[in-house]
Amino acid sequence: MMTYIDIFEKCKSSEGYFGQFRAQGDRYFTMPVMESIPGTVMKFNGKDHIMWSVNNYLGLSENEEIKEIARQTIAEWGLSGPMGSRMMSGNTRHHIELERQLADYVQKEDAILFNFGYLGVIGTIASMIEKDDIIVIDKLAHASIVDAAMSAVSDRKNIRVFRHNDMNSLENLLKRVNNIRKKGVLILTEGVYGMTGDIAKLDEICELKDRYEARLFVDDAHGIGVMGAHGRGAGEHFNVQDKIDLYFGTFAKAFASIGGFTAARKDAVEWMRYNARTQVFAKSLPMVYVKSLMKALDFIRNGHERRARLFEISTKLSTGLRDLGFFVGKVESPIVPVFVPQGDMSAAMNWVKHLRENGVFVTGVMYPVIPKGFIMFRMIPTASHTEEHVAKTISAFKSLKEDLKLDLSMNEDDMKKIYGDR
Repeated sequence: MMTYIDIFEKCKSSEGYFGQFRAQGDRYFTMPVMESIPGTVMKFNGKDHIMWSVNNYLGLSENEEIKEIARQTIAEWGLSGPMGSRMMSGNTRHHIELERQLADYVQKEDAILFNFGYLGVIGTIASMIEKDDIIVIDKLAHASIVDAAMSAVSDRKNIRVFRHNDMNSLENLLKRVNNIRKKGVLILTEGVYGMTGDIAKLDEICELKDRYEARLFVDDAHGIGVMGAHGRGAGEHFNVQDKIDLYFGTFAKAFASIGGFTAARKDAVEWMRYNARTQVFAKSLPMVYVKSLMKALDFIRNGHERRARLFEISTKLSTGLRDLGFFVGKVESPIVPVFVPQGDMSAAMNWVKHLRENGVFVTGVMYPVIPKGFIMFRMIPTASHTEEHVAKTISAFKSLKEDLKLDLSMNEDDMKKIYGDR
C-alpha cells in the first residue's frame, strides 16, 4: 500500500520563505506588531520608535482632511458600498471620475482602478499577453511583476530576463527575441526600485523598445507622487511619460491608501476592463477609498512643497549617515539604502535590535534582495519627518557603529557587488 505525503507536512518544518522565523513563531523581525497608526513615530513593543519603514512618502497617512472625507463617506455609504463587481452592480460615477482624474494626472487617455496593487500588476499584464507573445523582464523586478509574467504565459520559454538596469543586456535580448518572435513583446520594469532606491533607465529603455518594436509596462509604485517636477513619476523624471505604454501606479505608497491603477491609451484600458480577471471578478473598490483617494490626489497634484521637504529630509539623513562612515547608495529617489558589509543573519538581527532598542525602527534586508555578505537598512524618509527625527536617528546609528564595533570599510569590489551584475 502506497504512503502519501500530506500537503500540510511541510508546515511543521523550517522550510519556505523566512522559514527559520516562522518556525520560531517570530513577531519581532518578521510581521512585527505595530501598536499605532502609520506616521513618523509609531509604537512597537510598548515604546515609541522613529519610523523609517513605512512608504508614507508625502505624509498623507496623518492628513486630517483625508480622514474627514473618509468619515463622511462611511456615514453615507458604509464600508460595503458599492456592492458587486463593476461589470455588474459596482460601477459608479465616482469610480469613473477618479479614473478620469488619474489618467489626466499621468497624462494618459484613460485609466482603470484595481482593488490591490499586486493584483493590478497581475491583471494588467495577464490581460495583455496572449499565446506566442514574449515577456522581457528586469532581473530585480518586484514579486508581483514576476508572478504576473509567470501567470501570463503558457510557455516559460517566452519569459526572458535581462540584467538589472543593464541596457546592453536588454538590447541583446531584444535582438535575439526579434529573430524568433511571432507576435508581440512586452518589457516589464519598475520605475523606482523600492528596495535599493535606484531608478530604471527609462529614457534608454524607451529608445530600445521603440527601436525593436516592443511595448513597455512600468510599475511606478515608488515613483508616483514622488518623482518628477509634478510628481507624475519616473517617466516624468526622464521626460518619457508619453512613451510608456502601460503605466501602473499603486495607492499604497504616496497616496497612503490601498489599491492601484493602470493608465494607457483608451482602447488598451477598455480591453483591460473586460479582460483583467483580477478586477472583472472582484468586488468594486469601496467608496470610502474612492472618495479619499480623490482628496489624496488633490494633495499630490499640489504637492510641490511636500516633495521638496521629502527630498530635503532624505538628503539630511543620507549625509549624516555618510559622515559617520556608513555606505549609502547614491540614488536619485528619496529612498536611503544603507549598506553594511560582512553581515550574516545573526549580525543583521543584532543590528536591527540595537537600533530598535535605541528608538529607531528599521528593517534589515539580506540576500537574495542584495548580494551576499551585506546587510541593507532600507530607510524611507517622508515629508513629515523632522530634523529632530534625523538627528536622533543618526545618533542611534553612531551608537550602533561604536557599541558593536562595526567595520564599515568598503572597497571597489564591494561596490561592484552591490551595483554590478546581480
